[in-house]
Amino acid sequence: MRLDEEQATIRETARRYAQEQLLPHAATWDELGDCPETVVGALAALGFMGLLVPERWGGAGASHLINAIVMEEIAAGCGGVSTLMHVHNFACATLADLGSDEQRARFLPAMTRGATVGAFCLTEPQGGSDTAMIRTSGRRDRDFWALDGTKQFITNGRRAGVALVMAVTDRTAGRHGVTLFIVPTGTPGFRVGRIERKMGQRCSDTAEIFLEDCRVPEANVLGALGGGYAQALASLSAGRISVGAQAVGMARAAYESALDYAQQRSAFGKTIVQHQAIAFRLADMLTKVEIARQYVHHAASLLDAGIACDREAAIAKCYAAEMAESVCSDAISIFGGYGYIVGCPVERIYRDVRVCQIYEGTGDIQRVIISRDLASR
Repeated sequence: MRLDEEQATIRETARRYAQEQLLPHAATWDELGDCPETVVGALAALGFMGLLVPERWGGAGASHLINAIVMEEIAAGCGGVSTLMHVHNFACATLADLGSDEQRARFLPAMTRGATVGAFCLTEPQGGSDTAMIRTSGRRDRDFWALDGTKQFITNGRRAGVALVMAVTDRTAGRHGVTLFIVPTGTPGFRVGRIERKMGQRCSDTAEIFLEDCRVPEANVLGALGGGYAQALASLSAGRISVGAQAVGMARAAYESALDYAQQRSAFGKTIVQHQAIAFRLADMLTKVEIARQYVHHAASLLDAGIACDREAAIAKCYAAEMAESVCSDAISIFGGYGYIVGCPVERIYRDVRVCQIYEGTGDIQRVIISRDLASR
């Protein structure tokens, strides 16, 4: 897919920022398990903290294709930062799509300018992809809803100022009894628990969240009462395409790092890139990255055109995530022993990219979606 002038300009802006301001610090942030708040402000100044939000509410009003382009570039600089941005933008887009004008005006301007980071509280200790297993409850108490439950693996959980919380408001209604709530994280009863120690993407915080008689007003119900499950399903394709783009970005970064090393490292009288075994491996890595990018862009374009693309989004996410681990593994092989040492960039990227096969639906879940589509044709 050929990018138009606007898309190419945005890509270059994102690439320049990522390569100059993220990549040089990614290893340090990985060790610290955090990144500075100035990163959020810088992303917001570029328009990247409200990409899918209409300009009326302070966003960039960008397409899903542009979102994928930006995600790839930011992920090539730092996988953890790209996840922070991805989840924040997912929360912003959900608010923009489902919120009332009053809710949009109250929350989105601060979120799009980076003053408030968003989180999405869906996963629980007993269930992830199966949203029908949600146990967090919402109980009406006059003009308020009292939320009780535990959420797990919540990206931006520690950093967020606004969380979108999914809770069961009618146990008798099954999937039609789940509702989304807008919860400012300073609300009494909203408590951040354990911060997870992770294999990768360490500068993106992942937290346990406790809701203990957390009372939010009726005005904070997002979308239709009981419509939360359907609303979550409707947004899954966008999230999967975004993660596919993220995986492409990290894989590309690993490939470029391995190529640069192969052009400098000498063995048996010539640079190792001149050895056919290494050259062929690099050629295969590049081929995989290019194919994945094109399919991610294809799926994003379908979404922008309003064409149903659950199958294409699942293919994009599944293929890109698995491709990325394979490419990163090959990059480590090209670096040899150095590739296995902490401090080598591909060692960190390998750890960062592994989770792309898990969040936003595992590879197995994507295959379920694809196979169901095949059976229905």
